[in-house]
Amino acid sequence: MRHDISRARLGVTNSIMASVLFGVTYYYVTLLAPLSGEQIYGWRVLMTLPFVTLLLLVFGEGKLIAGIWERLVGNPAWLIALIATAALLSVQLWLFMWAPVNGHGLSVSLGYFLLPLTLVLTGRLVFGERLTTLQVVACAVAALGVLNELLFAPVLSWPTFVVAFGYPVYFAARKKMGTNHLGGMWFDMVLSLPVAVWFVCAPAMDGGAIFPSAMHVAMIVGLGLLSATSLACMVTASHQLKLGLFGLLSYLEPALLVVVSLLLGERVDPAQWPTYLCIWAAILIAEGVRGLLRKPYHAAGKKKRIGGRVEMEAQPESAC
Repeated sequence: MRHDISRARLGVTNSIMASVLFGVTYYYVTLLAPLSGEQIYGWRVLMTLPFVTLLLLVFGEGKLIAGIWERLVGNPAWLIALIATAALLSVQLWLFMWAPVNGHGLSVSLGYFLLPLTLVLTGRLVFGERLTTLQVVACAVAALGVLNELLFAPVLSWPTFVVAFGYPVYFAARKKMGTNHLGGMWFDMVLSLPVAVWFVCAPAMDGGAIFPSAMHVAMIVGLGLLSATSLACMVTASHQLKLGLFGLLSYLEPALLVVVSLLLGERVDPAQWPTYLCIWAAILIAEGVRGLLRKPYHAAGKKKRIGGRVEMEAQPESAC
């Protein structure tokens, strides 16, 4: 019992550290100017892939890659589906790098708040999973927030919808394909390499420099370290915590993204406050009330492997 409690405390620490580092990354990318969001995305993929490979080896999950490769050899047409999921992931990774640089940080953070609820709906509509009464009420309240965004927001916040509805498509596709694990993410990132390299090298093709200054070399290495450390903390936390607690702690990340966005000078339009309030209320209904009714946690139980904050396969598979 004492070992379980100690393990859970360490898991909470790792999860909080991962969220903090994701928030730091959100701010850090704004310091990489004049690099564009596309270039930063390219560098993040190039710097993160080696570490994902290392994680697979550390956790002894290299067989996951071998399994996907065997399926691909047996059915080459399956490559089309893998390319599609890689493209879906690339859009999300790019948006995370692009948003804070281009004044859409709040929109993306709202999408991450909304994501667990859209994942619940995806589980119901695509996989026939049953919803609890609290989940139905939470989804209805969140829907009111989305309706407010569509009807009264001065500008349609498209990044919010790309995150909130794009990730469920990605997760559902991977679950259907049986690649909803760290090995599947590794393949997605490998297939994203050509686009990442293109974005990184594009300035040189136009006569510019890949690195605007020597300082940018060090800062790109720093970006890699941030991405690697946050990913390591999250994967470790997923092995140490019950999935319910891990999912609840994941709400810290979008909260920190909101803080970073406000620090960068963004402001919530008055017409958007009902959207935020509805979604936050939905989260409290879905998670807060359930948490009060839940028995004390322990660190046992089978958990899904994850490859990123929104890669937690819990709600039905949740990032994020």
